[in-house]
Amino acid sequence: MKAYLISIGDEILIGQTVNTNVAYIAAKLVEHNVFVSKTSVIGDNYDQIMNEFKTAYEECDLVVVTGGLGPTHDDITRKCVVDFFDTELVHDEGVLEDIKSLFTKKGRELTDLNKDQALIPKIATPVKNYFGTAPGIWIEKKKKYFAVFPGVPYEMKEMVNDFLVPKVSDLLSGKMGNKIITNVLTTGIPESVLYEKIGSIDELLNGSKMAFLPNQFGVKLRLTIEEDDEESAKNKLLEIEQKLRGKVGRYIYGKDEDTLESVIAKIMTERGLTLATAESCTGGLVSNFITNISGSSKFFERGVVTYSNAAKVEILSVNEDIIHKHGAVSLEVARQMAEGIKATSCADIGLSTTGIMGPTGATGEKKVGLVYVGLCDENICTAKKFTFGDDRLLNKDRTAQAALEMLRRHLLGISYDE
Repeated sequence: MKAYLISIGDEILIGQTVNTNVAYIAAKLVEHNVFVSKTSVIGDNYDQIMNEFKTAYEECDLVVVTGGLGPTHDDITRKCVVDFFDTELVHDEGVLEDIKSLFTKKGRELTDLNKDQALIPKIATPVKNYFGTAPGIWIEKKKKYFAVFPGVPYEMKEMVNDFLVPKVSDLLSGKMGNKIITNVLTTGIPESVLYEKIGSIDELLNGSKMAFLPNQFGVKLRLTIEEDDEESAKNKLLEIEQKLRGKVGRYIYGKDEDTLESVIAKIMTERGLTLATAESCTGGLVSNFITNISGSSKFFERGVVTYSNAAKVEILSVNEDIIHKHGAVSLEVARQMAEGIKATSCADIGLSTTGIMGPTGATGEKKVGLVYVGLCDENICTAKKFTFGDDRLLNKDRTAQAALEMLRRHLLGISYDE
């Protein structure tokens, strides 16, 4: 099955909104054996939308559209769908009840404009929207499939996972052979070094496929396995994963939807350990990642942002003479920060960050991107140096990831030393 993804909205064309929808939908479709042939972005223009619908419908089996389903004058996607399929809008009582329920829950008064969102193309099946008023649209005609979802990412994601993925799986059941697509997640190692350590790709994969997908948090290894039957595909995947772990296992922290913080949360909770963080250069980002995990209160005791030297001294009892001698960005201060937050919180582990995020703050000896991460528990109090790039926000992401990876390795007894 070939898919064509269309994103509608002037805000995307002018760069006001980043188009994350297409990346999310494409990834979900590829996981379920749908080949994404083309993607496009169209403004809120009737003629352009109609032309794009025509092209997409002619070229592909599945068309997925996002955006333009709202209640305002510039939301014209529904009208375009009605005209394209030469149908009409009809009132859907089930959708209206969903809208009423949502407004009651939020304590808001339902308007005629909102009621109009219960009008659905006559030939369509409405797709339930759990978080908003605009339902999705699903049309099947002449063995072609046309899906329209809201552009709001969290509304779209729910519809894709709850409706589109199961629908596509049913449509393709028994037609695509046995293909498995999975992602092995690594961090703390550059793409080129990872490639070298893995060695012969052909020998590793033996006919399967692997893609290297780097980002600021690490390198994702996307494995695509296709065999004659399901058992053979699973066995092949297991074999490749075992080979990968034998070569680069220390850098692998999870698979697919795992995050470094979710992996750490699981380990900390299972062991009954507690954590406290003291952050300078990351400004609370480590704590933010950790508290993104539901249930983090079971192990995360506290996090403090000690940005100034005075805060490091007053809150964490960092030795002022050490700061004057070595600087706030140093191994010595990172260690004392970790030790200080552990002591003041009575947590099992203290974790700290200090660095120069840029673009200012560098000195002759200490460049932008220089970072130290400290870690302290009942047995050790240590720190490690990292060197990142010139981009301030990327440096914050990378430092937070490095701190979490240092914690993961410590928990699992994995050394940074080769």
